[in-house]
Amino acid sequence: MPTYDLNVNGRSTSVTVSDPQQPLLYALRNALGLTGAKYGCGLGQCGSCTVHVDGKAVRSCTLPVSAVGKRAVTTLEGLGSPDKPHPVQAAFIQEQAAQCGYCTNGMVMTSVAFLKQKPSASLADIKAALSGNLCRCGTHHRIERAVVRARDEMKKGQA
Repeated sequence: MPTYDLNVNGRSTSVTVSDPQQPLLYALRNALGLTGAKYGCGLGQCGSCTVHVDGKAVRSCTLPVSAVGKRAVTTLEGLGSPDKPHPVQAAFIQEQAAQCGYCTNGMVMTSVAFLKQKPSASLADIKAALSGNLCRCGTHHRIERAVVRARDEMKKGQA
């Protein structure tokens, strides 16, 4: 069985998988115990499995662990801590932007990567950026408010 050296949340780690085509999602959840990313559709269409690879939001359910190499992988657990959450995580808490919580990982990870790329995003930009993430509970308006709040807080922090 092949073993791969990964850089996950700033730490070097190795994972042994039965198949080089095994999705990164399974390695994160099963081998490393990082359960923030969720299995949703398995097709990269819902966003529940989103992680960052070199700062870019990617769907970990369709990315083979063998394709990751030495690139930096960041999961929801690597963004912040309960004592010091990332501004997007804090905004989601403040806006109560999670209902069932299944989409939350994808919404947060997509928002963090997007706001790094476009820190002055308009509400229309935010809606477009999140359009590929599915939420079945209907908390889209709270999620949008949370991302706007995070954008504003992050801009204040840069001043």
